Amino acid sequence: MNGTAKKENSGFLYAIGILCALCLMLVFLITAVEAVAYWTPGYYEKEYTKYQVLNDLPEMTMEDLLTVTDEMMAFLRGNREDLHVFTTMGGEYREFFNAREIAHMEDVQTLFIGGLWIRRIGLLITAICAVFLFVWQKSRTDRKKLLSTAIPASLCMGTGIFFAVALILIGIISTDFSKYFIVFHHIFFNNDLWVLDPRTDMLINIVPEPFFMDTALRIAIVFAVLVFVFFGINLFLWVQNSRRRKSQSLSR
Repeated sequence: MNGTAKKENSGFLYAIGILCALCLMLVFLITAVEAVAYWTPGYYEKEYTKYQVLNDLPEMTMEDLLTVTDEMMAFLRGNREDLHVFTTMGGEYREFFNAREIAHMEDVQTLFIGGLWIRRIGLLITAICAVFLFVWQKSRTDRKKLLSTAIPASLCMGTGIFFAVALILIGIISTDFSKYFIVFHHIFFNNDLWVLDPRTDMLINIVPEPFFMDTALRIAIVFAVLVFVFFGINLFLWVQNSRRRKSQSLSR
């Protein structure tokens, strides 16, 4: 294989690796959202207490509010058929969400389930690329080289690209969270159902804007941890194997 062919071959390998890294970044991001929303014990109770949401609701216990929250989150994952949830409020057994809130949460459910599908597709693309690379590299030596240097290096590059873009977006959003919170809703929803009235809609009272700010920060932290661990592992492999290959070539 001549120098030009090797360069093209190397460029193709790196392109595939970067694509895999970008897919995995989406997987990590959606996993971070799910981790905060579903896998953080006591998170909702802590937030409800912090923002004293029970003060803005008709007389209701924290236990009942957490039960309503569990049903809402089950609905978002598609584990509940609808959001007609009944509870005791102000001494009356009544439906918690009204028609407008239910319609909005149906849109949110579509968004959330869509995110879970994106994660599955990202994992599938990564698996297909991995299989393709191993089939394409026919010799054991080429596969070993692929595993030891090209893949870790390209994954580091893809991770760096994604994280740099993410940091820029976080910096922009942090300048005016309220503004970009509204922009987010305009991008992902084609109606105004998300504009709720705290006098009539319970949802805006239990998840006020500061709740979303806390949640976004927590998601960012979980995502950053996943990315840094992933990047650190690949960087370590890349550096260690590059040194090993260099020392082997010098000893010959």
